[in-house]
Amino acid sequence: ETTRLIAEEVDIIEVGTILCVGEGVRAVRDLKALYPHKIVLADAKIADAGKILSRMCFEANADWVTVICCADINTAKGALDVAKEFNGDVQIELTGFWTWEQAQAWREAGIQQVVYHRSRDAQAAGVAWSEADISAIKRLSDMGFKVTVTGGLALEDLPLFAGIPIH
Repeated sequence: ETTRLIAEEVDIIEVGTILCVGEGVRAVRDLKALYPHKIVLADAKIADAGKILSRMCFEANADWVTVICCADINTAKGALDVAKEFNGDVQIELTGFWTWEQAQAWREAGIQQVVYHRSRDAQAAGVAWSEADISAIKRLSDMGFKVTVTGGLALEDLPLFAGIPIH
């Protein structure tokens, strides 16, 4: 119901991780059928089997998929290879621990998008956006990534991101 209410107001429709796990790629297929003119992101948080899992998502008409930051670089490369076959893209989901060396490896592999994500569990525990978060987002942008920010954004948080080209 919520998707129907806001679909024409957004650029990207995300099939969230919980929905991906609960309903599988059918949810991706169904949402793309309803909104063929929108980017549909399968937030699968792929950790392994990058080619296989991303192909499942892209064959269900996803436009983009996510690979979790802790995945091996070859998982990200495999997902990106498949994405290119479908004229799609890959976002690296920055949830949890990752390093700047990994970020450089993603750029070198051709990854263009990252999602800076404050986890659902962190939000529930009252974790707010910090200066370290903002600095990391700026640095990722400076590295040439298209940076998306997710995770409990409130209207009063938006000024924190002023001057940063959020994708």
